Amino acid sequence: MPLFPFDNSYARDLPGFYVPWKPATVPQPRLLYLNLPLADELGLDGVALQAEAAAVFSGNSVPEGAQPIAQAYAGHQFGGFSPQLGDGRALLLGEVIDRQGRRRDIAFKGSGRTPFSRGGDGKAAVGPMLREVLVGEAMHALGIATTRALAVAATGETVMRELPLPGAVLTRVAASHLRVGTFQFYAARGELDRVRQLVDYAVQRHDPALAAAPDRALGLLRAVAARQAGLIAQWMNVGFIHGVMNTDNMTLSGETIDYGPCAFMEAYHPEAVFSSIDHGGRYAYANQPHIARWNLARLAETLLPLMAELHGEGDPAMQRAVDEAMAVIDGFPALYEAQLLAGQRAKLGLAAAGSTDDTADAALAADWLALLQQQAVDFTLGWRRLADAAAGDDAALRALFAEPAALQPWLARWRERCAQDAARGGPDSAGRAQAMRRASPWLIPRNHQVEAALTAASNNDDPGPFNRLLQALQRPFDEDPALADYAQPAPAEVTAGYQTYCGT
Repeated sequence: MPLFPFDNSYARDLPGFYVPWKPATVPQPRLLYLNLPLADELGLDGVALQAEAAAVFSGNSVPEGAQPIAQAYAGHQFGGFSPQLGDGRALLLGEVIDRQGRRRDIAFKGSGRTPFSRGGDGKAAVGPMLREVLVGEAMHALGIATTRALAVAATGETVMRELPLPGAVLTRVAASHLRVGTFQFYAARGELDRVRQLVDYAVQRHDPALAAAPDRALGLLRAVAARQAGLIAQWMNVGFIHGVMNTDNMTLSGETIDYGPCAFMEAYHPEAVFSSIDHGGRYAYANQPHIARWNLARLAETLLPLMAELHGEGDPAMQRAVDEAMAVIDGFPALYEAQLLAGQRAKLGLAAAGSTDDTADAALAADWLALLQQQAVDFTLGWRRLADAAAGDDAALRALFAEPAALQPWLARWRERCAQDAARGGPDSAGRAQAMRRASPWLIPRNHQVEAALTAASNNDDPGPFNRLLQALQRPFDEDPALADYAQPAPAEVTAGYQTYCGT
């Protein structure tokens, strides 16, 4: 029986959209991490997988049924268009159907040079690949759509970056690796038939209800916009900063992908940037919804000729297509704001829309965030300790504020709003606090803890800190006194100088 029951639709249905390629062999493969719960979710035999893990997940042994391919795509990187990017250090091994009937990609990252490597070595280092595990699994535990790490294998090679680093290969699982940049690659070449093929494939994979619709290109754009609105709202509500929202890093599936220069905010500030390469703040925390809309506009541009075909020929047909696309792009902020407010209401312990005033609740949430900014309050703990205040104890919340008296006017407004819900039959204070704790995590991947774990694993070959942190992050909503160190923010001077890197 094969290790992976591969059914490779991308390789089968889209010939010419990739280059067949083999992973590089490595001298000393060694398994560093294997996600057995994910393996089970995928319908894989964990015992058989472990027996061959080092060879398979390093790329030394290509499993039966795999069709390794380097996918082609383009992308806007920090606003500048690169017509050919592609999998420069990644390979799609194939696809499996998981236990819930979902098609999932199995892909390598760091498996060597490909025709798209553009002068790079195609390799990856232990630290950045283990970062993908920590942050991806944390996002999964937070309930945020994400690619996930199935395995990390050390290669026994040295990867040369600013310093020599131990090499590694990540095995990543995704709903698909279709990106905005995948469409841009063919649209930029004027290959309309290939864009059409991509639309049909993407619809069949992610939005099969649209398969028979004449306007499925427009339907796909609407579906991607809705998924991205929900995703970015979730990022914002946990203080996550992606750091490199290029169009080749926006998936059509609505999953978070690429945990390179990413970070979680500590003291709340809308302009927070941690990426070492984001000098102008293009991908700052508060800019993320605007960049998502910008990226969607780039996707829409690739689809316009297909949309126009439904309306005849010439300028009138194209203008109608443009109007349809702009309705989606201009409608994105409202989609996002609705998702954001839904999440904020949950974190504030407030009833859902219907019998309440959206404008007033949005203002209450905005004023809370402004207060956190003015007082330099930790974003995660501020929300979490608000749940304690809902239960009747606001001492821990006040302790987060340099000027606790500044909290009082807002707290009075919030309590009045909570009382309105209670008068309409809403939960009591204990029920409200419990619900709020399910919406606001106690633990996130604190940047200093992540760096300490990765340094121990990479520099000292010590997996202990990594394993302990990973275990803690898998229970982000449960307060456990034994894990209290993981909940503490870094000293302000550490956060002020913290930078993340793309890991290439």
